[in-house]
Amino acid sequence: MPKLQDKSALITGGARGIGAAIVRCFAAEGAQIVIADIDAENGTELAAEIGGVFIKLDVSSEKDWESLAAEHSQMDIVVNNAGITGFEENAGPHDPEHATLGEWHRVHAVNLDGTFLGCRYAIRAMRQKRAGSIINMSSRSGLVGIPGAAAYASSKAAIRNHTKSVALYCAGQGLKIRCNSIHPAAILTPMWEAMIGNGPDRDARMAAMVADTPLKRFGTVDEVAAIALLLASDDASYMTGSEIHLDGGLLAGSAASPGG
Repeated sequence: MPKLQDKSALITGGARGIGAAIVRCFAAEGAQIVIADIDAENGTELAAEIGGVFIKLDVSSEKDWESLAAEHSQMDIVVNNAGITGFEENAGPHDPEHATLGEWHRVHAVNLDGTFLGCRYAIRAMRQKRAGSIINMSSRSGLVGIPGAAAYASSKAAIRNHTKSVALYCAGQGLKIRCNSIHPAAILTPMWEAMIGNGPDRDARMAAMVADTPLKRFGTVDEVAAIALLLASDDASYMTGSEIHLDGGLLAGSAASPGG
């Protein structure tokens, strides 16, 4: 039997990249999908492809979340995937000395406020059944310092912590609502593709970008989706407040052998 048969799932930022991979994975496993994104064109197209529903949602907008809740008051799975790096509209600087307060707030509004609002919606939407799975997309950047992307790293670190607060709150309420976080590192998405390009040096550029990764390659969106599926399914029914690292071994330490 499909792992998510008869389950309803909301995926924010589900129109492209990691979100779209999760949408396709969950749909293949029997879930009824709601795609929430600001990208109406790709979101609508993907919803038609998998037989789901698209809702335009700015995750940083409380009003948008209230409108979504009015249409979808119950949900079994919520994946808070929508996020930005801060470089989409402004190339920088994003370091601790030169980043503007406006840029700091913009990144946190989408990444952190969006996750807070998504978790709040999820708890309320899961209360009737007293069970469900909330999955928050953090990052390896939420576990280490990223001096050139200070707001992004800060927001992802806060998501990691809020995940644990949500997990403990739900358990304390006697609810079987689990909340876990995923921490991907370099996953090959359109954001990375733009930096790699399609020139003759593509392979060399890719290799350079993952030179410090023990597995020496990018991760794939399908590999992230597989972890999300585990956390969404009953296979992970004893996991809450946990974090899963998907980083090719980066946080394990150095792959180099000690010298003589």
